[in-house]
Amino acid sequence: VQLQASGGGSVQPGGTLRLSCTASAASEGTFSTYAMGWFRQAPGKEPVFVAHITWSGSSTYYEDSVKGRFTISRDNAKKTVYLQMNSLKPEDTAVYYCSADRPPYRGIRLQSGYDYWGQGTLVTVSS
Repeated sequence: VQLQASGGGSVQPGGTLRLSCTASAASEGTFSTYAMGWFRQAPGKEPVFVAHITWSGSSTYYEDSVKGRFTISRDNAKKTVYLQMNSLKPEDTAVYYCSADRPPYRGIRLQSGYDYWGQGTLVTVSS
């Protein structure tokens, strides 16, 4: 499975971006069994958890600093997971990575629990 992240860019504080992550080399049926996550890595720091969505989309989890501002969602027919980011702050500046967690689902906030990773997309929030 290959994950392709896109949608990053430069925005001013308070701005909005929507990241997308599309799976290739995987059928719609296979993708629909994956839980999906987003992590981010700020310059000079370790990657940290941002958001997670279960395979069905029925449950979502967020890092505290993004709750109420970011929304993770998925479209299994398009084999794509999204991260809607509103009210962006300079501290959101990072490379954002999407990740896939196969059954038996060892991920959520645990980076090592994910099985596949995308290449990352850069988000810069600056005035």
